[in-house]
Amino acid sequence: MIAMSIAGFDPSGGAGILNDIKTFSAFGVYGTAVITALTAQNIKKVEGIQPVDLQFIEKQIDTILKQEKIEFAKTGMLYSDTIIKTVAKKVTEHELKVVVDPVMVAGCGGFLSQEDFAKSLKKYLLPVAKLATPNIHEAQEISGIKIESTENAIEAALKIGEVCNVVVTGGHLEGTDVLFDGSIKVIEGELVESSNTHGSGCAYSSAIVASLVKGDNIETAVKKAGEFVKESIKHGSKGTLNQFWKCKNNLNF
Repeated sequence: MIAMSIAGFDPSGGAGILNDIKTFSAFGVYGTAVITALTAQNIKKVEGIQPVDLQFIEKQIDTILKQEKIEFAKTGMLYSDTIIKTVAKKVTEHELKVVVDPVMVAGCGGFLSQEDFAKSLKKYLLPVAKLATPNIHEAQEISGIKIESTENAIEAALKIGEVCNVVVTGGHLEGTDVLFDGSIKVIEGELVESSNTHGSGCAYSSAIVASLVKGDNIETAVKKAGEFVKESIKHGSKGTLNQFWKCKNNLNF
């Protein structure tokens, strides 16, 4: 079982590509990685961003897929409209079933995307995506609907659902996720009071991909991902989450 992450590199190890690979591994899925941008950051601050050359992003994807048969992938930090277009082209070319984590702002507050990111995302990548996993702030940008309640999240999910399946994550909404996969499903969750949340969005989308690789449907994958991230936050430390509690406790996802 193998998956691909197309995302940015966080040298702190808490988010981005390194987080995705840790999460895949916790689910027993082998992870491959295509880096779209280098960052200089820790869990408190983003100091700098260096996008990867577009042709080299393409070369990374093509080279991996020459050797490996990969069905499911995820995207994380894409940063610019040109990277979005490049990745969308490759997703289509290789017929990847992609889960899109529309990363716009780091958990520490630094911007990880350029202006008009949401517009480009809607135009190029979401139409070829299997699922999008925005938090409420990202869902607001994509849908144009202000989200202050579960009812607002449902409205935003229906709007985004005109383009692709979507789960509006509830980390900023009392832990309740709103999934649209042809119909609306409100998934009640537990909001964990903790500062160990750096990389939680990355882990969530990666956990969904890992579950899809293992044969789960979207709703089941979303529920497993929510439980996985909740427990990873509970067992985290120093501001970031711990994906390996699952391995230590020999739990089956």
